[in-house]
Amino acid sequence: MATKRPVPKLSSIDELLLLSEQTQTPLEQTGGIQTIPISKIRMYKNHPFRLYDGERLADMVSSIESNGILVPVILRKIEADENGCDHEMLAGHNRMNAAQLLGLEQLPAIVKEGLTDVEALMYVVETNVLQRSFSDMLPSEKAKVLALRYSEMFSQGKRNDIIHELKMLENPQYDKENETSALLGHKLKSRDIVAQEYGLSKNTVARLLRIDKLSPSLKKLVDDARIGLYPAVSLSYLNETEQQAVHEVLSQNEYKVDMKKAELLREYSGQLTNEQAARILSGEATRKPRNKTPAPFKLKHKLYAKYFTSTHKAAEVEEIIDKALEMYFYQQHQQNPESNEKKEDNTHESGL
Repeated sequence: MATKRPVPKLSSIDELLLLSEQTQTPLEQTGGIQTIPISKIRMYKNHPFRLYDGERLADMVSSIESNGILVPVILRKIEADENGCDHEMLAGHNRMNAAQLLGLEQLPAIVKEGLTDVEALMYVVETNVLQRSFSDMLPSEKAKVLALRYSEMFSQGKRNDIIHELKMLENPQYDKENETSALLGHKLKSRDIVAQEYGLSKNTVARLLRIDKLSPSLKKLVDDARIGLYPAVSLSYLNETEQQAVHEVLSQNEYKVDMKKAELLREYSGQLTNEQAARILSGEATRKPRNKTPAPFKLKHKLYAKYFTSTHKAAEVEEIIDKALEMYFYQQHQQNPESNEKKEDNTHESGL
C-alpha cells in the first residue's frame, strides 16, 4: 500500500508558490483552469492595494522562475477595452507582475463570468486580507476593506463562499466545517460588528470609512504619512475637483497639512478655488497681519527721572517727549535723506 504524502501547512497563497511542481495535482482536480494571455488581462480598475516590491517581489520572481505559477489567478470576463483586454484581474496582481518581469506571456487562470462589481471587489479584497495581516495594511487599504464590509450591497453569504474558494486554492485540505468565526454568520450592518472583527474602535472605523472617500492621489499622501489621519478626514468632505486642487498644491510644495488648515479647507467645501487652496495650505490665509503700530511699552523710571521731577505733570511730560522725538527724527532725516526715502517707499509698497 502506497504511503500517503503529507500535505504541507501553508499560511498564505505566496507560500504555495514555493512548492514543487508535484503539488499541482490537487489544483488540477478543481477544474475550470484556463490558460490566458497576459496581453488580454488588465489590472483591476483602481486597484486599492500596492503591489509587492523589493525583496518580496524578488522572492516571488525567483519562485516562479524555479517552479512556475502553481496557483491559478482569478479573472473575470469583461467586454474588450480599447487595449483589447477582455479579462480583468481579481486575484493575482503580484503573480502577473512577477510573470511579466520574467517575460512570461500566459497565466493559468480561473475565469469568472456574471460577477457584479461588488462581488469582483470581494475577490480583490479578500485575497489581500488572506495574504497579509489587516494591521499591516496601509490606511487606504484598511479603508477599502472596511468600506466594502460596510457597503449596503455587501453579502456575507457570498463573502463566505469566496473565502472558502480562495482557501481551497491555497490549501486543498482546507475544511470549511472546521472554520469557526462568530462573526461570519452576522449581517455586517453596524460599525460595532465591523470594529469588533478588526480590533478597532467605532471612531477609528468611522475615520477609515471617510478615508475611502479621498481621491487616489490624496490616499497615497495619507499612506506616505504626508497627511495625517485626522486632517485627511476633513479633506474627504471636499468634492473631487477640490481634492484635485489640494493635491496639485501639495505636489508642488512641501506644505504640511495640519488640522487647522484641513478644517479651514473643509469650510470652503463646494466653493474652494485653486487660489484659496494655495493660500490656506501655505498658511497665508491664517497668518496674522503685521501690526502697523509698535507694541505699547513703559518708560523705566530711572530713564525719565533724569529729566523730570515730581513737579512736572503727566501732560507736560508727554508734550516734552513728543517735541523731543520730533526734533530727533527731523535731524535724522536731514543727516541721511536717501535712507529715509527708501524706508518710506518700502512702507508704501507693503500697504502700510
